[in-house]
Order: sequence, then structure tokens, then C-alpha cells
Amino acid sequence: MIAIIDYGMGNLRSVEKGFLKVGIDARVVTEPGLINDANAIVLPGVGAFRDCIMNLDNMHLIEPIINSIKKGKPYLGICLGLQILFSESEEFGIQKGLDLLKGKVVRFRNNLKVPHMGWNTVKLVNKPPIFNGIDDNSYFYFVHSFYVKPDNEEVVSGITDYGITFTSMVWKDNIIATQFHPEKSQQTGLKILKNFGEFVRKA
Repeated sequence: MIAIIDYGMGNLRSVEKGFLKVGIDARVVTEPGLINDANAIVLPGVGAFRDCIMNLDNMHLIEPIINSIKKGKPYLGICLGLQILFSESEEFGIQKGLDLLKGKVVRFRNNLKVPHMGWNTVKLVNKPPIFNGIDDNSYFYFVHSFYVKPDNEEVVSGITDYGITFTSMVWKDNIIATQFHPEKSQQTGLKILKNFGEFVRKA
């Protein structure tokens, strides 16, 4: 079973419906024990980095998430679920993240409209398993004002241009995370969810 973590900030039902549509057993959970028991975890999210970390902490979910990832359990982060993997964010002052990947989360500082909202392409740098059968430079749906700047370029899996070139996907071992929303990206997004289910099955 894939656990979709509910911490009060995310498009959870769309993610759950997306998995079910492609025949993957995924359930929304709130309890630490269910995260520990799951075969894989998915962390979606929209909103503020600070609130995300605070909610996870208040619900005692940080430790089971970190432990699961460190044990090699497949992890799919979506939007905020990507950003909180990093060391810190500059949103509302410096906020500490999970520090599983070194780097920071910064705000767009170009002349384009913020948030970056709508369809944009992802150019593959290092093709992750969730992109099996998906073309390079495919379009996905984005909604965000901040983006990640990894210290280690080796974790960068996909990039996107929005006035600047930013990291839109990371992949390191069992961690795969996207700035874009697969659950809002029509058939290509559903293919990503299906591929993640295959990645979990083979893990």
C-alpha cells in the first residue's frame, strides 16, 4: 500500500483518485503507524513551507517520514513535498526543512508573474523511473512561487525554464520529487503515478 500523507495541506483526493485510476493501491493516511507500515509514501502539498513543517511536526509525522526514507522506502514528493526535503527555505524568513537533501528553497526573482502557474515543459537531465514511456520536454502543470536550489547537482533530474532555468524534479536513490503536479497533468501525469507504482513494486 502507498500512503498519501494528509497533514492538512494538499490536493490529496486528486492524488488518491489518480493512483486509483491507474490501478495503484494508495490511501490517504494521517497516523504515524500507517506511514511506517506502508510500502511507499507520497507527500503532496500546496501552500507555505513553514506551515507544512509545523503541521507535520504537530502531527508527529516528521520522524516516520525521515525514518521511512532512510530505510529506502520509495518516496514521491509533489510541490511542497519536494521543497521540504531540502535544508531550508527563505519563505517568511529562514525556515528549516527535513535536510534530507542539501540546498535551499528560494523565491522567483525575475520579471515574470509569480506564482508560476500553468503548463510548462520538463527537460530531463537524469531520467527517473517515473518517466518511463514519457517524452523529454513533456508538459506538466505548475503552481508555485518558490523553487529548490540543490547544493549537489547530481540530484537534479529535470529542469524547467521560467525566466530562469530551475530544478523541477529531483531523484536520489529512493527519493523522487517533482515541483509540478502529476495529479493535475492529465494523461502524462497519470502515467507518472502508474510508473511510481511500478517503481514501488520493484523496490
